[in-house]
Amino acid sequence: MGGREQVEELATAPIGRLIFRYSWPALVAMALNALYSVVDRFYIGQGCGEDAMAALTLAFPVMMLFGAFGVFIGAGHAALLSIKLGEGDRTACEKILGELVAFKLLFFLVLPPLVFFNLDTVLGWCGGGKVTPAAFAGAKTYLQIVLFSHLFSHLAFGLSAAMRSEGSAVPSMNCMIVGFGANMLLDPLFIFGFGMGVTGAAIATNVAMVASCLWALSHYWRGKSAVRLRWGMIGFYREFAWRASSIGFAPFLQNLLGAAINMSLAAAFALWSPDERTATQQIASLGVFQSVLILTLMPMLGAQQGLQPLFGYNWGARNFARVKETLVLGFWVTTAICVVATVVQVVPPFPMWLARLFVGAGNPELLAAAARALQISNCMIWTIGINVVATTYFQSIGHPWTAVFLSTLRQGVCLLPCIWILPHCMENHVVAIWLALPISDVVCQLATLPPMWVQLRFLGRVRQKRHLCAASVAVH
Repeated sequence: MGGREQVEELATAPIGRLIFRYSWPALVAMALNALYSVVDRFYIGQGCGEDAMAALTLAFPVMMLFGAFGVFIGAGHAALLSIKLGEGDRTACEKILGELVAFKLLFFLVLPPLVFFNLDTVLGWCGGGKVTPAAFAGAKTYLQIVLFSHLFSHLAFGLSAAMRSEGSAVPSMNCMIVGFGANMLLDPLFIFGFGMGVTGAAIATNVAMVASCLWALSHYWRGKSAVRLRWGMIGFYREFAWRASSIGFAPFLQNLLGAAINMSLAAAFALWSPDERTATQQIASLGVFQSVLILTLMPMLGAQQGLQPLFGYNWGARNFARVKETLVLGFWVTTAICVVATVVQVVPPFPMWLARLFVGAGNPELLAAAARALQISNCMIWTIGINVVATTYFQSIGHPWTAVFLSTLRQGVCLLPCIWILPHCMENHVVAIWLALPISDVVCQLATLPPMWVQLRFLGRVRQKRHLCAASVAVH
């Protein structure tokens, strides 16, 4: 199917089929991108022990911080690209793609050096001052190696998001497959074959990032895309920079808060643990929790990415009936996924099976602690589907500030205060920290209901008005 046909089907093909068609490649692409860290933890957890797992967990918030800036650029420009495709403005699309690349290059010149020269301070914020020396040293080594290679990761992720926006979902998926495949093959070679441990995991990740970036660039070099990447278009454009940045601000803030949450969780466990060994064990359990959450919620994130071009294109084409149909169906799809994710993380023996993926058989204490953490923290994630769809919807149609409000509800307004307040209210401080997660899930979803109800009524009124106008024209 050619590029033009891929774009046109966004307005004509059945919604359910399109959600599936664009979700499963997006799911694979997002999963493989996220699984860089999961694969590292799988091998590290099975063969390198508790200190190494804690080291990767300490590094994770910093990686999320970098990812937040990547989403800020990639998601905002990808959403605007969908809207401009719906409006039929090809020149604007090429400028948007060029600006995406320009912002990625700018990012590389600023953030990695800033973090690199302040690693001790940054890791201290993550609770590194309370863990064992081996865990702290491992985290620092890992970050020193991977920081500057994020240029390639960000280019790959941004161009992959642009591919999805133009309807090239499978090439977008293949971009992530290349990187993940390289990481999957090289991790055991460097970690175990060369005996490099955490250092080997970092080197394997670097090579994978470069491979993924080269594949993404080759997609545009071969002329396979609906929107061309012209080197002369790489630059900054006043008419697009602010709008794309405002659209991308919601997922940026969401990911930035995610980094702050993971940093706060690690710091809280360090603060409330009686000694450095206990703190290291709790932070290693947090690493298991993060990895399992990525695995179980990936289908939802794939559906989220699949919905984005449908919302954006049909809103740009003023096809509001299809926008509403996509919104309702998207809610039911994401809710079903979240229910399944809750079951596999809460109902025995699934939590123990999941924890065993990242904890060796020789550490039964960590295994039990990680399984219990999964059951407590994820017992209410079945409620989060409406917030996920709502954030994607408002982001995709160019209403960034509503998306910002919704994306900050769970993490910034509810979860972050709970992490620091609840341990003062309960005798078991560790359980109190984990309980902050389900409490924030419920409060966030209740607060999401009113704006979504208003939006559904608006779409219903617009649809009815358009039908009446069409009937009037037909009569005359």
